[in-house]
Amino acid sequence: MLAMLSARSRATFWLCLCVFLALGSVPRLAAAQAQSAPASMQTAPGNPATSQDYRRKEIQPNLTVDRDPVLSPDATDNAPILPPSPSNTNQVATKQGNNIYTLHENVNEVLLPCTVVDQNGRLVTDLRKENFRVFEDNVPQSISSFEFRDVPISIGILVDNSGSMRGKRDAVDAAALDLVRQSNPQDTAFVVNFNEKAFLDQGFTTNISYLERGLSHYDTRGTTAIYDAVVASADELSRYAKWPKQVLLVITDGADNASRLTLQQAIHRVQQLNGPVVYTIGLLYDSESRDEAQQARDALIQLSQGTGGFAYFPSSLGDVTQIAQTISEVIRNQYTVGYHSTRAESLGGYRRVRVEAFAPKRGPLTVKTRSGYYPTEIKQMQKANQQAEQEIQRVPQP
Repeated sequence: MLAMLSARSRATFWLCLCVFLALGSVPRLAAAQAQSAPASMQTAPGNPATSQDYRRKEIQPNLTVDRDPVLSPDATDNAPILPPSPSNTNQVATKQGNNIYTLHENVNEVLLPCTVVDQNGRLVTDLRKENFRVFEDNVPQSISSFEFRDVPISIGILVDNSGSMRGKRDAVDAAALDLVRQSNPQDTAFVVNFNEKAFLDQGFTTNISYLERGLSHYDTRGTTAIYDAVVASADELSRYAKWPKQVLLVITDGADNASRLTLQQAIHRVQQLNGPVVYTIGLLYDSESRDEAQQARDALIQLSQGTGGFAYFPSSLGDVTQIAQTISEVIRNQYTVGYHSTRAESLGGYRRVRVEAFAPKRGPLTVKTRSGYYPTEIKQMQKANQQAEQEIQRVPQP
């Protein structure tokens, strides 16, 4: 009996000890849990609440904001991705300072390269967006973007290789190379020598030596097929040009007498491509026939004006170098004016455009730009401009 009481007493003692130890560890466990709880679940200082209120309505995340559901260790990666605002659907140009504007992507935007000269033929390079007005088929349009910047171009140099050019090629080739040297260093160029056929003697390159070698591949003989050479070169630009801003420089000393295409067909094809601005140099000062010289002059003017370019007629071979320098200056000092047509793209057809410029106390101003466009080509043109803009941004600036 005594042994049984002793055993029972010992069991009671150990049971009481265990209960005491368990009760004593509760405060320490609660404190440890409170210290290890996340900050979002801890009670803020001064808040009388001692535990989370689960009756409260849960705050839902903003479903209009795109965010990664799995948080990154880098806090900057967890920023929400905001959707584009309606105002950015058709972005306009952003001013960078010094009257320089940068174009942004605009779907179906018509882009017009514009050269402005005063009544004395001098370039005007300090105009702003508000100095321009645009008309499509005589209907006023709202300008959506504006740019004045020296951007790279893709240029084709077309030189007459007919028999009448013998004795002129050395001076002409030197002037063409000077034009390239004075152009934007990112320009790419190719060389076509033409008589009754057009020969691509140097493909796109930035290497002056290669261009010089291409210009030296001439054998002055045969007749002159200017229009065929222009169309073939415009197709070359549309397929392989790196830059969307495109130029053809045509140097000849006579009228076309061998092309399969007519002048109007050639202009129409270039316009269909929404392609190059054509600058022409007519070496007509020694023409044997005044009527033929006038015919050649009229054709070169129409070819240039129909694409937004200029036609030049030096009075001697010695003037060609200065004219080439002028063309280089004109190309590097152009405005680009963009607008969205008030006519639906689905209507199709050729659309004539006109750009006017005006400025107080500047007198009459003349704007040279393309005479029109085909809406089916606008998306392709815009895509090319967007890709070129990205390429330009990747090139280190001096």
